[in-house]
Amino acid sequence: MAWMFLLVAGLLEIVWASMMKLSQGFTRGWPTAVTVAAMLASFAALSVSMRTLPLGTAYTVWTGIGAVGAFVVGVAVFGEPIGPMRVLAAALIIIGLVLMKVSGPA
Repeated sequence: MAWMFLLVAGLLEIVWASMMKLSQGFTRGWPTAVTVAAMLASFAALSVSMRTLPLGTAYTVWTGIGAVGAFVVGVAVFGEPIGPMRVLAAALIIIGLVLMKVSGPA
């Protein structure tokens, strides 16, 4: 169950990072409100996962999901550049996440 909370926390991190971009420096109300709500929910889900998972594993997986997800949203939604080195970097993060999952407890 801890891994499910961690997955939700990571997905919420993608939401708040994307909405933060749309908030234009917290100058737009609706995106700012969604950013704050998603941040709080993400932190809450992360904290629940940390009841069982080690700090290093939980935090690394949480930030990795957020980083790769934000990369994908940036390319797909915001038209950010994509190139072989950026794809390789994202792939290496994913490999690291898989290694954290298979090498850790729970």
